[in-house]
Amino acid sequence: MGNIYVAHLVVVVVVFCFLPCLCQGDSDDATTSDVYVVTLRHAPVSHYYGGLRREVNGFKDAAAAPGRTQFKKPRRYGNITKTDKRYGSYISRVHDSLLKKVLNGEKYLKLYSYHYLINGFAVLVTQQQAEKLSRSSEVSNVVLDFSVRTATTHTPQFLGLPQGAWFQDGGFETAGEGVVIGFVDTGIDPTHPSFDDNKYEKPYPVPAHFSGICEVTRDFPSGSCNRKLVGARHFAASAITRGIFNSTQDYASPFDGDGHGTHTASVAAGNHGIPVIVAGHHFGNASGMAPRSHIAVYKALYKSFGGFAADVVAAIDQAAQDGVDIISLSITPNRRPPGVATFFNPIDMALLSAVKQGIFVVQAAGNTGPSPTSMFSFSPWIYTVGAASHDRVYSNSIFLGNNVTIPGVGLAPGTDESKLYKLIHAHHALSNDTTVADDMYVGECQDAYKFNKSLIKGNLLMCSYSIRFVLGLSTIKRASETAKNLSAAGVVFYMDPFVIGFQLNPVPMKMPGIIIASTNDSKVLTQYYNSSLEIDAVSKKIVKFGAVATICGGLKPNYSNVAPKVMYYSARGPDPEDSLPHEADILKPNLLAPGNFIWAAWSSVGTDSVEFLGENFALMSGTSMAAPHVAGLAALIRQKFPNFSPAAIGSALSTTASLYDKSGGPIMAQRSYASPDQNQSPATPFDMGSGFVNASGALNPGLVFDSGYDDYMSFLCGINGSAPVVLNYTGQNCALYNLTVYGPDLNLPSITISKLNQSRIVQRTVQNIAQNESYSVGWTAPNGVSVKVSPTHFCIGSGERQVLSVLLNATLSSSVASFGRIGLFGNQGHVVNIPLSVMVKISSNTTTS
Repeated sequence: MGNIYVAHLVVVVVVFCFLPCLCQGDSDDATTSDVYVVTLRHAPVSHYYGGLRREVNGFKDAAAAPGRTQFKKPRRYGNITKTDKRYGSYISRVHDSLLKKVLNGEKYLKLYSYHYLINGFAVLVTQQQAEKLSRSSEVSNVVLDFSVRTATTHTPQFLGLPQGAWFQDGGFETAGEGVVIGFVDTGIDPTHPSFDDNKYEKPYPVPAHFSGICEVTRDFPSGSCNRKLVGARHFAASAITRGIFNSTQDYASPFDGDGHGTHTASVAAGNHGIPVIVAGHHFGNASGMAPRSHIAVYKALYKSFGGFAADVVAAIDQAAQDGVDIISLSITPNRRPPGVATFFNPIDMALLSAVKQGIFVVQAAGNTGPSPTSMFSFSPWIYTVGAASHDRVYSNSIFLGNNVTIPGVGLAPGTDESKLYKLIHAHHALSNDTTVADDMYVGECQDAYKFNKSLIKGNLLMCSYSIRFVLGLSTIKRASETAKNLSAAGVVFYMDPFVIGFQLNPVPMKMPGIIIASTNDSKVLTQYYNSSLEIDAVSKKIVKFGAVATICGGLKPNYSNVAPKVMYYSARGPDPEDSLPHEADILKPNLLAPGNFIWAAWSSVGTDSVEFLGENFALMSGTSMAAPHVAGLAALIRQKFPNFSPAAIGSALSTTASLYDKSGGPIMAQRSYASPDQNQSPATPFDMGSGFVNASGALNPGLVFDSGYDDYMSFLCGINGSAPVVLNYTGQNCALYNLTVYGPDLNLPSITISKLNQSRIVQRTVQNIAQNESYSVGWTAPNGVSVKVSPTHFCIGSGERQVLSVLLNATLSSSVASFGRIGLFGNQGHVVNIPLSVMVKISSNTTTS
């Protein structure tokens, strides 16, 4: 999901929420070409090498015990890769033959052949031609392409990595070594020191299981990849056919012209100890969560238009074929997929095949919160991450001559603390040939030539912060340059009174400066300023500027605030099952991670935030920043437990999550865009999933919940009317799955029931990956529901499984969601948390709330 920019409106602006098309001929729908994703009935390559298999064997970690059940990743390596490439070429020819046969001399353009995760292709055709393809006996599914959008120096310390997860496995020098994380994003700047493979004395190993390549272009020359950045490709065929690809701005290469992809890659896997210097100020040293892991880049998102599913699916298909261990997606669709269920869309179904191959998939929840059911990551095989704050904040303030201090933002130095400076409003410092009537935006201080330098020199220049700053028509950087060219002592931005609902990120400034983000505080400043002016009664000219102030500065961070809390923009559950939407019996999000005010690497030409243009690091916010935190931590789990299934990795992250903030109170959730800190309440599982990520705990979960491809297929087959859709996407008949599995019955580390009709029993199976341990079971029931878990005590040996039965009874009819929790408490210190969420409750009692 796109970043929460330096400032943004209370309304989420989706620039590319429509589906552009390339027209051929007239405007009639039948002759208008568009991109379609076509899947065939024949199974893809990945399905021939099986799903997750279980073997009784020993773990590779030091605590392994004989007879323990191994989570076996499928064979993806060795000779299979070479065979797949030959098979891929053959499949491509089959696709070409089918198109020629069905379209018989008509014009079309095939963009991609998919063969690894799905068997199909992307093709530019008319609606009539798409209908012809859909009628072919060899074709199972034809879907119109859709658009998608893009959804740290201190967070390793906040997550306890140096003394916790890193320390457990040898320190940052080895954290994540051998694990390849694939990023489907806006590319990467390979010149950034966060991706240098000569950072450590010990050279990076070559990941033997990875077979990806590095594209070589003019802006991504030979040598861009190394032992750290092991692969890089770009995918833009769908965008190019629409005529919207700008090669100058978007770069037809893996190079990142946006900044977003460079940022997310470094959050997860950037080198440790890289100095963060922005606007000449040092803000500490940056590190990824798994600084020793490897990066593979699959660019499918672009600054000028976002991206399209056809390109994203091609990127995912290639990443899986290359042998990545983890896929990180800081992107979401622009709309809920239509049809039987949201799970049935080309991206999610490709990711299901990736999970079958043992790849852990992480996706940003989306920046569409705080409304309920605003989630844009849907499927239970995808690990969905919401955004939370962390405990570092940058605060600035200005002290006025009337002894009033006004808070603000701005990564800027302060003025001399022992001195008060005159405040000069931009409108009162115009040059002789400039008037407000001539330039209504002159108060935004974008042009130094329009001001009287002698009047401003040595004083504080006051400038208006309007909607034009949000739109990029005016910038803080340009106003600061104006103040510097006029020899001002500093610059003060007040909020335009007609602008409301802004949330401002700290903005870097080389000179003393502050942005007063509140319109009320801005009124306090302007009233003080106006009341301090001395104006000649006759000429009406200002004869004295009486207002004085000093800027305190905002370079030093403050670590005293309560954190984490769910950010207002983070998308919320319940998970929408369809476009109506009905609620799914799946908990989303799965987890919270730091996503607000995250320092990370930035592309040297990144334009995603104009205020960081030309900088090597940027401070960004969004669920886009939260997802790669979890991708990096998943790499640490994969490193320690190389045979964990994707579900086991997700279970380890979920069951160990924290439910409390730094002060020991419940995690809070912001409930509104306007004044979010004044509109908050305790977070529910629909806000935070299982809780806030606990990096150290996830490496020692004790018990895990496991699920596999067959479980997810049984779940999909259990959706009413889904059998033909399942067949279309997977080529598999639901009749082969004797037991359909409904959402509450999936072996997830959570229980979510959208409609509890009187009573229901659900079961969960846990497996012990630690030593022998005795557990006691406790729970808190959701309001209007009684809960009973059996057994209430159990002893479980290393590698053994235990089935838990949970009986839920509706005691009160209600349509208001309520929440509880089951806790498993081990005598060796392991604690396993299972959130309970029940929405509609129908009791045999007639009482209703």
